[in-house]
Amino acid sequence: MAKARAIVKRLKAVRNIKKITRTMELVATAKFKKAMERALEATAYTRKLAEIVADVSASLGESGEEGAVSHPLLAVRPQVKKRLLLVITSNRGLCGGYNAGVLRVAGQLLRSRDLTVTLDMEVSGKRGINFYKFQRQPLVRTYTQFEDKPTFAQIEEIANRIMDLYIAGEIDQFDVAFMQFQGIARQKPVVETLLPIGNLESESAVSGTEATTDYEFLPSPEEILGEIVPASFKARLFKCFLDAAVSEQVFRMVAMKGATESANDMIKSLKQRYNRARQSQITSELSEIIGGAAALE
Repeated sequence: MAKARAIVKRLKAVRNIKKITRTMELVATAKFKKAMERALEATAYTRKLAEIVADVSASLGESGEEGAVSHPLLAVRPQVKKRLLLVITSNRGLCGGYNAGVLRVAGQLLRSRDLTVTLDMEVSGKRGINFYKFQRQPLVRTYTQFEDKPTFAQIEEIANRIMDLYIAGEIDQFDVAFMQFQGIARQKPVVETLLPIGNLESESAVSGTEATTDYEFLPSPEEILGEIVPASFKARLFKCFLDAAVSEQVFRMVAMKGATESANDMIKSLKQRYNRARQSQITSELSEIIGGAAALE
């Protein structure tokens, strides 16, 4: 009887856990749909803005007097002496291998970097912060305010500070380690270089556009570049956070679905064990009754 009661108690606990994981799966699914819409919209905007910056930069480079017009964020430093790495992780767990993938690519960069180059690190997310605290890795800044809906105003504050550091020459390269959202069935941890903005031409080529558009600048090329180049950097950094947010929900949705299915398998196994235990108990009771009746005869 005690064994059957223990199985019933465990069965109840597993059912409660199943309710929690199923609820978390549904919540993650709802958040994923909203986050994916924002990520896809930002992707189209970021790509088009990068194409415009690449076209304008190429047009200025091909023109005579205007060829000297450029922007500090487009300038590639001849020698990189100091780099800044931003690692984007989650504040909460229960999302499978999401954080492990991001931390792995960031760790590969740390191990393979040129030791003569100073590397400062900033981390977003409590999971990454706790990991690097355990590793005793010094961090310049940490962020815990970003959840599943990062706002552009929050990202703009970080972007402005990083642009000021780059223009002032305090950093020569800015990288971001995050989970890139490539589709519902594919998310890839990557390290992407956002500063200097030197790969816009390649992005434009990949998207199938060429810098063949003739531009008339009003009021001036300097003012136009001064607006669209920082806007392009802010949009790309914002997209990194949006990709991280939607990828986190995908990983959590898959992890909770797997946990729910495992709970179902465990419930089925416990039911079978309970039935066998109950059957054994009934058989034992019947044997005692029959033995008692036989003794009275």
